Amino acid sequence: MAAQANSPIPLKRLEQIATDACNSALSSVEYYEHPKTAQWNETIIQKMLKAVMSEATPQGAAAPTYKFAINSTIVQHVVPTSQLNKSTGTSTSGEVDDKSTAAKKGQAGRRGMHSATGGFWNEKTDGMWSFKFDGEAKGLDVVIMLIWIAI
Repeated sequence: MAAQANSPIPLKRLEQIATDACNSALSSVEYYEHPKTAQWNETIIQKMLKAVMSEATPQGAAAPTYKFAINSTIVQHVVPTSQLNKSTGTSTSGEVDDKSTAAKKGQAGRRGMHSATGGFWNEKTDGMWSFKFDGEAKGLDVVIMLIWIAI
């Protein structure tokens, strides 16, 4: 996303907060498990909210001068069958099927995803920021969006 001059927290720091939240929530995760994704998302969101609220609260103030909303989406990679210790789907002639060929070319393993968000607000004080956490080693990615609105 383009630089946000009105961000209540420096963008480099937001990247670190998001990375830390994802690493913390997913530290013991070995692979994508759909029944656990709600808890992973909840943990990521709560850790991020706590951090951004703390850092956006002026010294001596009781609360931040912004409202925040965070969205976390976990995207599962398409796992090539060779990584699941399953047959690669060879035909009776011994030829490898298209899915295995795509996996060898690096085209399998990721699902396509596109997300867009817009808002109508005061562009001088309000904004949004998005971030993608690369969890390739775990077979997933996390897409995070943070929205802030000045109070």
